[in-house]
Amino acid sequence: MFGEEEIVKSHKPRADQIVQVILICFSLLLMRLWYLQIVKGDMFYEYSLNNKIRKESVDAPRGMMFSRNSKLLVNNVPRFDAVIIPQYVIEKKDVIKKLSTILNISEEEINKILRRYRGQASYRSITIKKNISQKELAIIETESEKIPGVRVEVYISREYSGNEIGAHLLGYISEISQTQLPRFSKRDRRNYKLGDFIGQTGLEEKFDSTLRGIDGRDIVEVDAKGRLRRVIKDNTLYEDIQNLPAIPGNNIRLTIDSDLQKIAYDALEGKVGSAVAIDVNTGEILAMVSRPSFDPSKFSRKLTTKYWNSILENEHNPMRDRSIQEHYAPGSTFKTISALAALEEKIIDHDTEFECNGALKVGRRTFHCWKKSGHGKVNVVGALRESCDVFFYQIAKKMDVDDLAKYAKAFGVGSKTGISLPREVRGLMPTKEWKKKRYGRRWQKGETLATIIGQSYVLMTPLQLANAYAMIANGGVEYKPTLIKEIFSNNGDILEKREPEVVRKITINDENLEVVKKGLYEVVNERAGTAWWYKLPNGAISGKTGTSQVIEFSADKIYHKCEDREYKYRHHGIFASYAPSLNPKIAVAVVVEHGCHGSSAAAPVAKAIIKKYLEKYPSVNIVENQVND
Repeated sequence: MFGEEEIVKSHKPRADQIVQVILICFSLLLMRLWYLQIVKGDMFYEYSLNNKIRKESVDAPRGMMFSRNSKLLVNNVPRFDAVIIPQYVIEKKDVIKKLSTILNISEEEINKILRRYRGQASYRSITIKKNISQKELAIIETESEKIPGVRVEVYISREYSGNEIGAHLLGYISEISQTQLPRFSKRDRRNYKLGDFIGQTGLEEKFDSTLRGIDGRDIVEVDAKGRLRRVIKDNTLYEDIQNLPAIPGNNIRLTIDSDLQKIAYDALEGKVGSAVAIDVNTGEILAMVSRPSFDPSKFSRKLTTKYWNSILENEHNPMRDRSIQEHYAPGSTFKTISALAALEEKIIDHDTEFECNGALKVGRRTFHCWKKSGHGKVNVVGALRESCDVFFYQIAKKMDVDDLAKYAKAFGVGSKTGISLPREVRGLMPTKEWKKKRYGRRWQKGETLATIIGQSYVLMTPLQLANAYAMIANGGVEYKPTLIKEIFSNNGDILEKREPEVVRKITINDENLEVVKKGLYEVVNERAGTAWWYKLPNGAISGKTGTSQVIEFSADKIYHKCEDREYKYRHHGIFASYAPSLNPKIAVAVVVEHGCHGSSAAAPVAKAIIKKYLEKYPSVNIVENQVND
């Protein structure tokens, strides 16, 4: 037809343009497909897998703790918890109502728990009640169809074989709190979440990373709504995402002797205080007890409001570890250090005698001896044996407090021992500079008289006191107190073995040391000694009683019977000792708050511990009349 060829020619440029546009679009589409499939293929493949599968954490069992004699002290036991998985709940109101009846928990309490986890993924379980009874477990299992979303999950909880015995030492684990989450996550570089359990006190806290295992992983298949379809046991489809078994934490063998620990705990029954026993030649802690105590198992299983309130309402604070977190004026137990200082500084010698008439006036103040009638003429051995205050007052008149502090600090007074437990306090040994800095006043000579008998500003923990007497027993070697013998894996491989660690060795004249030891021997083994009622056969124990005043009394009240005073104003009773006297192996320090006398309140506790030790380890050499007159 006329003109058609011209029309086709006129449209050809436009057709070429359309073809070019189509080719460009197709090229862009191919490039986009190449980008998605090749460049970003791995990422989108992972996205697709995440829509179909989910990684669920499998908690690793914590490591266990054993005594030095391989007795299991801390174990893992199964615990059944009632949980709700929100994504499976159909009629929330009905489920909560039925669950409230089964678990005997109010509906409001269940709703309160659910609100706490409101921002959490709906497929994550929320614990409603821990450690449910067998009856509750059976009802939930049989009624599962009527309460969709409610399940019973098995967890591993801690069981402490001694219950309250050694609770402060072992510590406890409990669920991490909202306020602890950021702090502990940063400290441990772990992604903690609500519901995780961590060590909160004692060895559980200090060795949390050692005891904590490596969590495993289960791969589960879910539907489009995130609901569980199945656990993928044999994962051949997703080779790069596999199930990982949980690796149990490492185990710890302690230096603690469980028999001595129990004896110490039983001996302190009805008392408020602490007992520490230590190996004088290694620094290993054999027993460490604080009373009143608490049951750590309740914190990892089911801490009831009633039990927690009973702890809060106890005026003696059962949660406080008196072995290392409380410090006391050591009273006359400090005289051992004072006597050594005076002998070393040549202020007195072995034969120096002072007359004790029951008091000594210095300036305008009168300093009283504990014995109103006095002790007569005594030397250093007699002063230790009978705990004569006036003898030491006479020394204090000639001694500078800074010289006394030099020796006290050499025995660890005023310094942390470095034991592997949190929140240890350091105690205090005053000096002139310390008082000037602390109070802005000069040191007074009368303060040295109070300091030299373990009063005034002097403060020691029971552990420090036991360690100081261990140094006296072994000739001046300070070992770092240790609670760990070894750390080993779940298959028994030794990962770490602790050896005795010497902190310092102080030089003491042997003759001076033997004179002081003779005084400590006579405290227990001579009739005039302040603790002679508690001697063991063959002169096994050497030690020193102490009475630590809580408040200062006027001259007309100082000799009133301690037991007649109001409880909070009674003296603390203290006893520090070692055994056997000739070949010391164990040092024991006991503090009984408001026990009035070291001889009647604290010495019987130390005797029970030492007696058990000597019975259990009969190879320890005890020789009659081992300290020569």
